[in-house]
Amino acid sequence: MPNRFAVIDFETSGLSPTVGCRATEVAVVLWQDGRELDCYHSLMNAGVRVPADIERLTGISNAMLRTAPPAATVMREVADFVGDIPLVAHNAAFDRKFWDHELGLLGRQRRQDFACTLLLARRLLPHAPDHKLGTLTRWAGLPDAGRAHRALADARMAAHLLQYLLETAERQHRRPGLCHPQLCQLQKVPAGKVSDFLRNL
Repeated sequence: MPNRFAVIDFETSGLSPTVGCRATEVAVVLWQDGRELDCYHSLMNAGVRVPADIERLTGISNAMLRTAPPAATVMREVADFVGDIPLVAHNAAFDRKFWDHELGLLGRQRRQDFACTLLLARRLLPHAPDHKLGTLTRWAGLPDAGRAHRALADARMAAHLLQYLLETAERQHRRPGLCHPQLCQLQKVPAGKVSDFLRNL
């Protein structure tokens, strides 16, 4: 069975839902065998104002959100789009918080774990200048999917980075076709023990 991943990215009104921040945009790229199969993308109106600094960073304005679909509608659609496909994000701790919060407002719960391309890159690409998504995209010569800090562009860049990480594991560690549970294990392995972990899988 080929590995299929749902690579997700949120743009938000701030850093955490615990202080009242909400998602303003979501994108999911379905990725399999090195290519994009399908995608979902939408702005989402959660009834919150976007601070000026966030608007400058993302380009998402309050005027854009006023005409966007309700957040609840978008989350129902994107959750149904993802289904049980394993989730991946860059800096997944951030996206997981908003995924769980927005689903929780609908009375729904996440059914699968998140693999994190940031944590995986720290283990598989230790010599990169840093492990920000934009830096890794440029450093590895991966496709530039568009404006950074917009959900669809970032999800596509994270999907290409995921593919690069899978290929790095195969090329450097002779470990082809890592599946999602193995990625979730690998991202917790101390950096100095990555080779041993992959050799013993």
